[in-house]
Amino acid sequence: MILATSFIALVVAVGVALLLREMRHRHRDSTVLKLIGIFGPSIARVQVEPRELPAWAGVARSARRVFPEAFSRLDAAGRGSFPFSSQFIEGAHARWTAVWLAWEREHDLTYKRLASEVEVELAQASSEQARLLEARFGEIEQEKLQRYQERYEEYVRIGKAFAALEQSSGDAR
Repeated sequence: MILATSFIALVVAVGVALLLREMRHRHRDSTVLKLIGIFGPSIARVQVEPRELPAWAGVARSARRVFPEAFSRLDAAGRGSFPFSSQFIEGAHARWTAVWLAWEREHDLTYKRLASEVEVELAQASSEQARLLEARFGEIEQEKLQRYQERYEEYVRIGKAFAALEQSSGDAR
């Protein structure tokens, strides 16, 4: 009787241990899938809007601290730091720079066009109209400078954030 009870207790203990092991595996897999679900769309979003990378990288860094085992599995599976490898960060930085250069060129062309329109009108204007057009020309130049400064501040701020991410790409994000 004692032998049968011991055997049943052993079978139950082994069954419970196997059940707990399976539950841990499922929980670990569930965490990995949830992280993929959270950061997968962010990867696609950063491809379209690179300026969002510094914010997402901060979220990833915090999540990495909370779920180090899940991130280790994802890093190993992807052969790089999940979700943003150093190559991904470099590519996003390059895209951000390209976006800036395209904006800068468009900005310059837009304001050159506006200024030339005023200059054409100025060449044909009376003295009273000329004063108004000269004021308009000054407004255009001021607006051009203000918009450039605002955008340049953003470009520098985000560029510095990219540089910091690139520098820390070997560290845990």
